[in-house]
Amino acid sequence: MTLPFRKGRDFIARHGETVFNAAARLQGDAPHTPLTRAGFAQAEEIGRALRETLGPKPALTLWSSPTGRALQTLSVIAEHLELDWHDTRTDPRLVEIGMGSWGGRYYAEVIGEVGPVVTPEGLLRPAADGEDYPAIAARVSGWLADTQDDPGDRLVIMHGISSRVLRGVMTGATEHPEWGAPIARGLPQGSLVLVENGRETVAHRGTGHAPA
Repeated sequence: MTLPFRKGRDFIARHGETVFNAAARLQGDAPHTPLTRAGFAQAEEIGRALRETLGPKPALTLWSSPTGRALQTLSVIAEHLELDWHDTRTDPRLVEIGMGSWGGRYYAEVIGEVGPVVTPEGLLRPAADGEDYPAIAARVSGWLADTQDDPGDRLVIMHGISSRVLRGVMTGATEHPEWGAPIARGLPQGSLVLVENGRETVAHRGTGHAPA
């Protein structure tokens, strides 16, 4: 799906580190895995970076994955921006890749059974009963189409893998030769990018490390 460029800027961020990330467990589309202290600190960094860029009380539409970790991250950012977190819009199409029966298990345990699940470029290998990359591209493209008329700037808080696909779709990235979807480069947790007129710049580089 090719969409015209939206009028306005899109700030897209990964949530902060969670207890699953810290324990090296596959998180996937788990609905609520709380932030660690490091995760809250990463959210603070995003909030400060956005405040420096946009100032207080910016005209900014707030979007988030409905997962607890994304909403927790956004609550901290909204406080920095002096915006009402309760105005946040959520959409299930912004959730993380579904990992099927691998979800919630320790990376080491799954790797011991099936081999590597994280590629050298930081992507997760889809589980046989999980979600693949074309399916992620289809759902985030649907969200983009349905929100094409959002006015002005907006902030979107989501996840490591799904945000890479969203950013790939928005910037017209080349389809990945193995996974069959446009996928942008990986960035650490707590990172923030700006997408405007199909071009991406890193507004803040986070300090996290987990792939998803």
